[in-house]
Amino acid sequence: MNILSLFTMKGMAVLSTIFVMVVGLVLLALIILFVIDVTQRKDAVRHNFPVIGRFRGLFIHLGEFFRQYFFAMDREEMPFNRAERRWVTQSAAGIDNTVAFGSTRNLTAPGMPIFVNAPFALLDEETSEAAPILFGPYSKTPYETSAIIGISAMSFGALSRPAIRALSRGAKLAGIYLNTGEGGLSPHHLEGDCDIIFQIGTAKYGVRNEDGSLDENKLRAITERPQIKMLELKLSQGAKPGKGGILPGVKVTNEISKIRGIPAGKSSISPNRHPEISNNNELLDFINHLQELSGKPVGFKMVISDCGWLEELCELILARDEQFAPDFITVDGGDGGTGAAPMPLMDNVGLTVREALPAVVDVLTRYGLRPRIRVIASGKLITPAEVAYAYCAGADMVNGARGFMFALGCIQALKCNRNTCPTGITTHKTRLQSGLDPLDKAVKIKNYVGKIRYGTGLIAHSCGVREPRALQRNHCRIALGNGRSQPLHQIYPPALPERQKVNS
Repeated sequence: MNILSLFTMKGMAVLSTIFVMVVGLVLLALIILFVIDVTQRKDAVRHNFPVIGRFRGLFIHLGEFFRQYFFAMDREEMPFNRAERRWVTQSAAGIDNTVAFGSTRNLTAPGMPIFVNAPFALLDEETSEAAPILFGPYSKTPYETSAIIGISAMSFGALSRPAIRALSRGAKLAGIYLNTGEGGLSPHHLEGDCDIIFQIGTAKYGVRNEDGSLDENKLRAITERPQIKMLELKLSQGAKPGKGGILPGVKVTNEISKIRGIPAGKSSISPNRHPEISNNNELLDFINHLQELSGKPVGFKMVISDCGWLEELCELILARDEQFAPDFITVDGGDGGTGAAPMPLMDNVGLTVREALPAVVDVLTRYGLRPRIRVIASGKLITPAEVAYAYCAGADMVNGARGFMFALGCIQALKCNRNTCPTGITTHKTRLQSGLDPLDKAVKIKNYVGKIRYGTGLIAHSCGVREPRALQRNHCRIALGNGRSQPLHQIYPPALPERQKVNS
């Protein structure tokens, strides 16, 4: 027997020993798991099918991944399908996002908007950029913008530091505004020197006293900053109408604790409504107080389900004077949002923006307040077609949130509330944030806004109008699901002014 053979035999013996040990350890582990499963009584599947039953939870966990990448068709996923996400990410990357060989969308599905092209489309030289709009004509410092989309409310806390930095820089590059969300104003919002809407939620984060009431001195200090253009009072949001904001304790870092004025490491649950506001009179009083304190336009954000209260609000405004009206109303769709929320509220409370928006516009029109109060549409409006629908329905402005998250690199992992976001957008774990470069993502935000502006303009020009804000309800039809469609202006006939302020 030579030396090579000896080493080979010893090596085989070692490998055999290691194999036996590994098999033994595996068997031992299986026996331990078997005993644990058959003796526990909390999970019937694991008790009745020990060890094997454990795979059920694993497969449920992995189901989201496999459906997204292998099984779901381009138009099947919710809340946003692969085709929508691809359009946003390609737009943000600045690459070609045209499609070939026909639409993959079901063009006869109920609710599908179909835009009415004019027989003679406008030439390029006959078109124009979107007309500017003015917010707060009675304010000391009104706000004017020609943007057709803005970044909707997403708080620092719900979103990470690099995500907010990227949004701020991207908003500046794109010439649009950034809404702070209810989490207060951070240095990261200010970094890009963009226009900012400061949102005041029910917990008054960033402008609160210890008892949760409004700290007027803190508010003045914030609104004196030139970047702050408007204030938005959040009454409710699409993800959870009637429920305050939810920030899990794992996401309340020391920095966020300082900005919001809350204890670090503890979950922060905002009140279900503003304690100071329980009726329309108090709502107007509070808005007027904010207008006087800030000298800037002030509006409110709300999910709409019924317009009776809005009609009462209009009556009160007319009784006082239109200068005491809110400067804008943000109509948020009741079909979810970026934050953590109870499923019953996310799934079943509040109208979608498609139904709520024209209803709000019509109420304001009937009371003669439409020119005074601007209407901002918010809720799942991430593509040019959805933005164009909002303008057809009567919006002055459109806000988007999740479209901008996709532009930042969101992959719809559905982990926004777990502090484990794999793209670093909604997590405060430094390791996961390290792949999100604010400078690079800011350019993607700019690119995405450019594509929204271009695509919405294409629809407007095809309909025979110069720019998106010129779109009307007669420029859109809604698919009924039976192969036919109905004009939007027949489903929601445009209202005519009926009630006007009579000066005595």
